Amino acid sequence: MDTIVYPGTFDPVTNGHVDVIERGARLCDQLVVGVAAISYKTPIWSLSERVAMVRDATRHLANVEVEGFDDLLVHFMQRHGACFMLRGLRPVSDFEYEVQFAWANRHLDPTVDIVYLMSSQDHFFVSSTLIKQIYEGGGNIRDLVPPAVADRIVAGLSRVRGGQHD
Repeated sequence: MDTIVYPGTFDPVTNGHVDVIERGARLCDQLVVGVAAISYKTPIWSLSERVAMVRDATRHLANVEVEGFDDLLVHFMQRHGACFMLRGLRPVSDFEYEVQFAWANRHLDPTVDIVYLMSSQDHFFVSSTLIKQIYEGGGNIRDLVPPAVADRIVAGLSRVRGGQHD
């Protein structure tokens, strides 16, 4: 496969995301990580901050490009000449959403196919929402996200929450 797109909001990027990116990068010549603006969600970090976090976390992968987008995913894929999308699957709870997501994207562009990678056992419970909840509750998130991302989270959420956490 020439190019695969791995989309997400990555608010923040987790070790689980990086695991999927690393394994997905072995499947293609180029893996484009598409960081979605997502107007219907309220991310903590701006699009440019999330792009920077993903770039920091994937700097070691030569065939990975990271780019933000604010239009339909199928349009982003078309701009990159990609017919395949990469998605990570955690426990069964992800499956229902992923089926709807796949069907909606196939409806918009019938040439889109999705490659699913199961989360590694070490990361199956990790989600961006969980990272934020653990941190906001005073827990340590450093073993759940890449080191540079942990530093941004500590700085970013401390700024947003008035410096409550270390």
